[in-house]
Parts: sequence; structure tokens; C-alpha cells
Amino acid sequence: MDAPRSFVMLETLSLAEHQPKLGEFGFAGDDHVVPYEVAPLDVRGRTVQLGPMLDAILSRHDYPEPVARLLAEACVLTVLLGTSLKFEGKFILQTRTDGPVDMLVADFTTPHSLRAYARFDADRLQALIASGEISQEKLLGTGVLALTIDQGAHTQRYQGIVQLDGTSLEEAARTYFRQSEQIPTDLRMSVAKLVTPGPGGAREQWRAGGILAQFLPQAPERMRVPTELIDPTVGAERLLYRLFHEHGVRVFRGVPVADQCSCSRDKIRGILEGFSAEEIKDSTEDGGIHVACEFCSTQYDFDPAEFAAE
Repeated sequence: MDAPRSFVMLETLSLAEHQPKLGEFGFAGDDHVVPYEVAPLDVRGRTVQLGPMLDAILSRHDYPEPVARLLAEACVLTVLLGTSLKFEGKFILQTRTDGPVDMLVADFTTPHSLRAYARFDADRLQALIASGEISQEKLLGTGVLALTIDQGAHTQRYQGIVQLDGTSLEEAARTYFRQSEQIPTDLRMSVAKLVTPGPGGAREQWRAGGILAQFLPQAPERMRVPTELIDPTVGAERLLYRLFHEHGVRVFRGVPVADQCSCSRDKIRGILEGFSAEEIKDSTEDGGIHVACEFCSTQYDFDPAEFAAE
């Protein structure tokens, strides 16, 4: 299919001059956030399709499916917002609720590192599943969604708090934009498992997608609901063309995101070095100190003798 004249990639000349095929562009692909703007509609935003990175995060923890779906949405929302930061820092999403899934944490460190985990009550979760009335709202229950921007040492954190009271993450995110930026913002997220055949049998892989659109004061219309967010055959650029080709859409270079934890043996050692002798003793189990990272599940083992008082 010939590329539409209204679809322009940053750092290229007008397509009207070249008329290349749409497939000739170096598309961003999975695990890249793609910024865009539609000047005639006064709309700007970002879209992302998460594939291998998200599958690695969720598979590592082997969460029950309802928990994995929730955390996948948290990851999508975090990368859409975190990649908008123009400075070195962090964007942190965290929920604290009274539902079976009482905590979600997704932590994005510029320029591209994401880590995430969920905490849940297995018995309450199983009871909810058995009732047949499972929903995102019941999984979360009542509490708060905190969205934090951290610019590092010697700066003040900015934090937006949104009540979660029978609302989904998507609805809570819209409330956050309405309260904090006061710019009409629409958001759509989708999560699914992709089943692919292979020599060893079918394999399930997690995928998720999201699109965020901010409608500036002169925007004459609102975003239609996309249904291709998780389709691996419909890339971000092609999706944006389907949504906005009548008006012209400018797509900017994609921003990669990666499954990358910030924990390390040296960091944990530094924490343990600050423990008192009594705290070291209390932390010792089966002759050693064992610390597991909640995000990446890496376990670090230490000999208590390393921290003996001098």
C-alpha cells in the first residue's frame, strides 16, 4: 500500500516528495513508545505496544492471570507517562488498596528502564475467582493510586494522588490528568495473551498496548477507540495512520523501554552495612542473610560475618 501523504516521520522529508511504501520505514516495533502529533486537530500523545519485555516481567513472577493483567496495565501507563520526562529521574506508579491485589508498583527510570511487581492475597484472590464475579475494580478494591515524579537528590518530589473506589486504572489515570494537567486527555489500554505455535507446542506470550491523546484547546474532536493495540501485525505507526490519516499525523522517533532492575549486590551490601549487630543477627536465617528483590526476583546471599562489628 502506498504511504499516505498525511503520514510523516520525523527526520524525513515530506512523503509527497518521495512516495515510499509505508513498510519502507524503520518502524519502532514492540517495546518502543512512539510520540505523535496531529496538528490539524491540535492533538498530541504517545502510543506503545509491549511484547517481549512485558512477557519477561510477568513470566518471571508467574502471577495468576488476573494479577498479571492488572500489572500489565500498570506497566503500559507507567511507560506512557515515564517516557515523557525531559530530565534524568523516575516515574513511579503505586497502588495501595484493600482488595485482593493490595499493591501494584511500576517504576520507570529514564531513559528506558522499567521494573514492576504486584502483591496479592492468594486466598482472597482464589475466593474472588471462584465467585465468578472477578473484575479489575473488585481486584483493587478501595484505596489510592499514587503517581510520583522524582527528579533525584536535592529536588522535591511531585506526587499526584487519585482515589480508587470502584474504578479501573484507566479511569483513575483520566482523573489524574483532569486534576493535575487540566488538559482533556483520553487513554485506552488493552492486555491479552498471544498464543503462537512452535516445535514444542503452543506458547503463550503476554502483550499489552496503550495510546494516550491530549486534546489542546482548539481540538475539534476526540479520539476514536482503537481495537488494534495488542495486535502484533499492526504496528504503532500503522495504528496512528488508521486513527488520524484524514487529518495528517506526524510520528516521532520511538523511545525504547527495557526490562531492567536497578538492584545490585553492592546496593544491598551498602544497606546491610548500616545495620546494627542485633539487626544483622535478626536478619540471619539458616546461617546466612538472604535478600530477594521484589521486582526482578534476584536473590542475594551474604555471610553475616561480612558485617561483624569492627
